[in-house]
Amino acid sequence: MAKIKEVKTNAMRMLDRHQVAYDVLQYEYGEFIDGIHVAKQTGVPVEQSFKTLVLQGKSRRYYVFAIPVDQEIDLKAAARLAGEKSLDMIPVKDIKDVTGYIRGGCSPVGMKKAYPVFLHQSACAYDRIYISGGRIGTTLRLSPEDLITVTGATVFSG
Repeated sequence: MAKIKEVKTNAMRMLDRHQVAYDVLQYEYGEFIDGIHVAKQTGVPVEQSFKTLVLQGKSRRYYVFAIPVDQEIDLKAAARLAGEKSLDMIPVKDIKDVTGYIRGGCSPVGMKKAYPVFLHQSACAYDRIYISGGRIGTTLRLSPEDLITVTGATVFSG
């Protein structure tokens, strides 16, 4: 009997390279669904689920923010954190070119380039958090400390 090989994403390969323990949760999907629906569909706590947002500053530099799926980002506060005059979300059409991922499957781990990552402080209240696994239909469960170590993330409040 042939063994079915799990297809690894860049996020999984990066975590493997750093010898980080993680769990993979797969879910069914049709069209793009937001993180709240993914959390409910996979049965994971919404408050432990984080979405990945990619922003661009006036300097043309990119920044990655991992925030709770049920929250919105404060662009002014994010710009202050990044040391930028202002930040804007990148257009959906640019996500793949900038990150290597598609909308709904964008992980803060394993992007095409290493961008500054900011992780919301609420993640640190949990032993494990849930982030995108690098493709739609895949969620990863890992410790926030490991996410911080692998990405070099700065923890922020707000």
